[in-house]
Amino acid sequence: MTHTTTDQPARAASGAVVPVLAFAGIVVAVMQTLLVPVIKDLPQLLATAPSNATWVLTSTLLSGAVATPIMGRLGDLFGKRRMLIASLSIMVVGALVSALTSQLLLMIVGRTLQGFAMGAIPLGIGLMRDMLPREKLGSAMALMSSSIGVGGGLALPLAALIAQHADWHALFYGAAGLGVLSIVLTLLVVPESPMRAEGTFDVLGAIGLSAGLVLFLLPITKGSDWGWTSATTLGLFAASAAVLLLWGVMELRLKAPLVDLRTTARPAVLFTNLASIMVGVSFYVVSLVLPQLLQLPKATGYGLGQSMVTAGLLVAPLGLTMMFTAPVYARLSAKYGPKITLILGMLIIAIGYGAGLGLMSAAWQSLVIAVVLGAGIGLAYSSLPALIIGAVPASETGAANGLNTLMRSIGTSVSSAVIGMVLANTAHTVGGVAVPTMHGFRLSFVIATGAVAVGLLMAFFLPGRRPAVATQLRASSEEDAHLARAEQVLRGFRGRVLAADGAPVARAKVTLIDQRGRQAGATLSSEDGSYALVVPARGAYVLAARASGHGPLASSATHAGDDRAVDVDLALPAGVVSAG
Repeated sequence: MTHTTTDQPARAASGAVVPVLAFAGIVVAVMQTLLVPVIKDLPQLLATAPSNATWVLTSTLLSGAVATPIMGRLGDLFGKRRMLIASLSIMVVGALVSALTSQLLLMIVGRTLQGFAMGAIPLGIGLMRDMLPREKLGSAMALMSSSIGVGGGLALPLAALIAQHADWHALFYGAAGLGVLSIVLTLLVVPESPMRAEGTFDVLGAIGLSAGLVLFLLPITKGSDWGWTSATTLGLFAASAAVLLLWGVMELRLKAPLVDLRTTARPAVLFTNLASIMVGVSFYVVSLVLPQLLQLPKATGYGLGQSMVTAGLLVAPLGLTMMFTAPVYARLSAKYGPKITLILGMLIIAIGYGAGLGLMSAAWQSLVIAVVLGAGIGLAYSSLPALIIGAVPASETGAANGLNTLMRSIGTSVSSAVIGMVLANTAHTVGGVAVPTMHGFRLSFVIATGAVAVGLLMAFFLPGRRPAVATQLRASSEEDAHLARAEQVLRGFRGRVLAADGAPVARAKVTLIDQRGRQAGATLSSEDGSYALVVPARGAYVLAARASGHGPLASSATHAGDDRAVDVDLALPAGVVSAG
């Protein structure tokens, strides 16, 4: 994917950018666990069967899986900050729709709209990459990547408190309020990235991916009702495979696809994404099991008889531990590399679920499980963006991170459907109400442990640490990433943008113009004034540069197939011309 810049320079990023973007990620995560405290009551609240009620959760995860690459691509084309605000706005509308209804169909519509906010995660990572200095990027991406778990864990006690003392619809009003607050903070604090991708939006690709995912998850959710060998179930699975296959063929033929499948086929990216699915599956299990186990009455013989608020407080350390793990990850990754931290994280997850099979008889044991799993999930989630950035060329990091977030969303979607089905099928009826059993809870933990084991196997196939990876991980913005990549493998013009007094000029726009007067490339100079531009072919070009407070300058340069050093001097006095 080719990136250009806009004519407007970005506002300087303040120190509040990272917490504001992380807060947006936390707000998005609230959507996934908002209804966990009332999940056992959803069939009664919506007057529907338990298998239908699971769609209230699954629809949010499914739309999030679809929205992630769509919003990521739109962000590349039209601005990441703009699409972040659009994602949060759709979430607010969906929350208000759900707040005003108790009908299953309208509730699913509202929850589907809420899921579109999931695109905020890769958009936030992209904004960080475009704006932050190198030394802050690693820990910031780790926090943004982990925000999905942080928000999920922290939302539980607050949602439980609201659900216990107010009408359950108040949950959605509160979520809408958080969304509005996040939008306001983003407008006030987060500048727009100047980076843009060339090309058009792949509408057919978006439709094809959406259809394929829906056809895949529908039989997973309803297979127990229809029968796993019924014509309907098998037909939908076959249709899903056919649609996704045709979608893949179409994506491979497009110059500007929704998802770059060629990048996905690279071993380092492929195994990272497969591991991401497994981490996503394991993450959602604890959010579905522990709150129900804690709230079931002691009369069942295994329920722990806690209130919704107490149950939420006991599970909240899951998110808190993930938040505190982000700086720990940064230190471990700097010393051992993200592959090792991913493996370590998944080992801790496996230990947490394995030990959890025997730690379900007391409330304090749930607290231990939440802390251990939070540490493991935090390390694993923090490792994923770094692994992706280190595995692909700098020009493809945006698309690759969006795809990785999609893989995690698919993992949580599958987890919601499968665990919901397991708990429904193993439940027993008491007074006309389906009650989850200890067998179902333990079986869910076994599934999570198995998923982590598969993820560990995938992680071991990842390549080890390489110097090139470290260079790419230090890139703090799109222009820095292009510079790092150009210095490694590409040929073109490189040099520095200098002021009249010889001082380097940061964030100056450097444009490459061919003999026909067309733009052949563009970039921004880095903090030390360095720039690098790849040329499409040998020949004569014009290098034009401008920056706020300096006059524009154009100079001729000829490229003969090698690396040419061309310094650009902005020699006119400050204040003559303002960029944009």
